[in-house]
Amino acid sequence: MSVLTLRLAGPLQSWGASSRFTRRTTESAPTKSGVIGMLAAATGIERGDDDRLGPLAALRFGVRIDQPGTRVRDFQTAHHGVTGKSMPLSERFYLADAVFVAALEGDHPLLAELHAALRAPVYAPFLGRRSCPPSLPVELHLHDHSGLQDALREEPWQASPWYRKQFRGRDDVELTVLREADEHEQNAADTLRDQPLSFAAEHRRHTLRTQVTCSVRIPNPSARQLPRHDPFDALDEESA
Repeated sequence: MSVLTLRLAGPLQSWGASSRFTRRTTESAPTKSGVIGMLAAATGIERGDDDRLGPLAALRFGVRIDQPGTRVRDFQTAHHGVTGKSMPLSERFYLADAVFVAALEGDHPLLAELHAALRAPVYAPFLGRRSCPPSLPVELHLHDHSGLQDALREEPWQASPWYRKQFRGRDDVELTVLREADEHEQNAADTLRDQPLSFAAEHRRHTLRTQVTCSVRIPNPSARQLPRHDPFDALDEESA
């Protein structure tokens, strides 16, 4: 098995798992359906092509929260294209200044194809909604012979420099990981309806998947190295 890691960073992101009428919410971390949809777009899979979508949806998914961001709310108005009548005011939520590392585990040939597609995408990637482009290249690395948890532990911290400053006194940081549960973890897992079955415009379909929350410790590249200080050094200098 191999693991493909992705960096999801941008001014705004929005990862909806459930939306009701004019209220469009976002989860606190990327959803599997959102990330799989981005990969499907990069490879040129058209909406409704469930046969080509199936292998991507079968990949095991996890995400690491490197920089949680801030939830913001936006109000949008619209008018009917024919009658000009005002449409209901819609309420939309986003994550601002967030950074995540997503990981997908599966067979190497498929992940290598997805890695190449992200470098030359058929359709441009976006972070949950078309109005949310990434600010940095999405692809990170293709880890050979690695598991999901190990890849998320090995990937360097991707948080912005301004965010890392508040952790300068720590040699490492503990980051939250949300990943698909193993078979023996099913009883301790939460459920989320973001397992894609079809992206067909006329009838999108998702089902439940299980997810566990854990953490990994990552070296802090911004750790402040304090100079060595030994009070007995002064006594040694006097005796010399």
